[in-house]
Amino acid sequence: MAKKYAALLRGINVGGSKKVPMAELRSVLEGLGHGDVQTYLQSGNAVFSSAKEDPKALARELEAAIEAHFGFRVACLVVDGAYLSAVAEACPFPAAELEGKQLHATFFSEQPGPERFAALDQAAYLPEEYRLGDRVLYLYAPNGMGRSKLGEALAKPAVVKGIDVTTRNWNTVVKLVELTGA
Repeated sequence: MAKKYAALLRGINVGGSKKVPMAELRSVLEGLGHGDVQTYLQSGNAVFSSAKEDPKALARELEAAIEAHFGFRVACLVVDGAYLSAVAEACPFPAAELEGKQLHATFFSEQPGPERFAALDQAAYLPEEYRLGDRVLYLYAPNGMGRSKLGEALAKPAVVKGIDVTTRNWNTVVKLVELTGA
């Protein structure tokens, strides 16, 4: 039985580098044998169905196919609809009361240990806040990610080195939950 997945590509179509047209991304996914392929926005979100059960293997397969097709490596995280739904349900912030640009989810390829965050003094960044979840970090940035000092601190190598990460605003998370049918 096919399962619905979301592929989250990191750092494409930003500032003129790593151009990945969504039509070509859909073709790459279809070429890998996936069905029901859709893309959402231009920032590297794709939804597809697959009988394969291993999201990490699906991510590695997609990374290799993108590199073969486009000539550059793109970190990909693949998550299933049930996981996305659980991420949305577990949000520690009042998502329904916030604008989508104020709340973000940073997805990790593996669970980061608390030592990665030990040097961050959360009080120094208030009113911005973050909370860790299951392979996800929820970031409340009332003035948006572009102005977020905490978002900047959370992206430093001490926090993310050796882990593939990619961030989506809450509107995108909600839409991906909807598209994966969870």
